[in-house]
Amino acid sequence: MTSATIKLFIPKGDAKSLRTAEISNWTGKAVAAPRTELDELLSREELEKAGIYILTGSDPTTNAPRAYIGEAEVIRERLKQHKSKEFWVSAIVFVSKDENLTKAHVRYLESRLLAEAAKVNRFTLEQNQSSGSKLPESDREDMEVFLSRIRQLLPVLGSDILSPISQPDTTGQRGGVLHCRMKGADGRGQRTPNGFVVFSGSTAVLEERPSMEKYPYVLAQRKQLIAEGVLIEREGFLVFTKDTEFSSPSAAAAVIHGGSANGLIAWKTEGGKSLKQLDEQT
Repeated sequence: MTSATIKLFIPKGDAKSLRTAEISNWTGKAVAAPRTELDELLSREELEKAGIYILTGSDPTTNAPRAYIGEAEVIRERLKQHKSKEFWVSAIVFVSKDENLTKAHVRYLESRLLAEAAKVNRFTLEQNQSSGSKLPESDREDMEVFLSRIRQLLPVLGSDILSPISQPDTTGQRGGVLHCRMKGADGRGQRTPNGFVVFSGSTAVLEERPSMEKYPYVLAQRKQLIAEGVLIEREGFLVFTKDTEFSSPSAAAAVIHGGSANGLIAWKTEGGKSLKQLDEQT
């Protein structure tokens, strides 16, 4: 990924409040705000332009991450229409400072963003496809550059909707892929910037242990993963159907063990060295 110098401006001095972001030598600009500051966001002159926007929050019935990706020739008017959507709690808008984004450009960007977000699969999308638009080759190249800058800014603005969950890497981390085993179940995973990922195809014990009653959060998480189809029963185990990120190694291990677990001890290399031992290496 290309290096970048990012300029953040927080008018109220609060990083969680309304903020703008720009990248040196880039014609785009981002404006982000929580829903509680929607009126202030709508009053910004940037929202008079064509652009794309991302609304994120949680499904009110399942609490699973949910998002809406859209485009408009006048962002302000389109965002007003989304006041009726209950789930979203934050909005990020991307426009061009030189006003060179046309309807065709933003439709192309919307289609690309939807495809990437669906592939990453961190959020359930309110819509899963867009008609997109046909652009000349030079314009497509410009929009791919614009998209690359969006990818860089989203994590800075607090959104990981386009950030892939780490894939197995035996060389990028000390110890390579780690294992968490319990009664025949075999979980495979690694640390990530957000916590710990358990890779697709890993297995967890089918039955919870009595100690699970002391950790209602872990029990609730297992039930939610089952309800979402992330964990499915197969041949006496629960199988992960996709890469799944947890807040910590212990949270991941507890789901696999079906009860309390110390992730620093439970996760080990193929040779038996624990994550704690790996962390203590100089």
